[in-house]
Amino acid sequence: MRRWLEWLVLVLVAGFVAAYVGDWGVYKLRHAPQGKVSVSHFLAIPLKGNKQELDYQGTEDVPCAIALFPQGKEAPCWRLRRNPNQWQTF
Repeated sequence: MRRWLEWLVLVLVAGFVAAYVGDWGVYKLRHAPQGKVSVSHFLAIPLKGNKQELDYQGTEDVPCAIALFPQGKEAPCWRLRRNPNQWQTF
């Protein structure tokens, strides 16, 4: 049983490394393609009685990497499109 678990962990880690290296290679071959996603920023301020005040901070276009994983210190565009609202709490 332990041998199967070790083999499974090794295969999963090797698969992740291969996917990341492949994504990085395609990203570099395509000359670091970038996109922009419109992101809304909100501020969550805690109040008394376990309540929160939500303040809209505005919208900005955020540069993103067209890749599966974060590349070039930028989040992937698919993640920003799925989560266009960013929250900041105190």
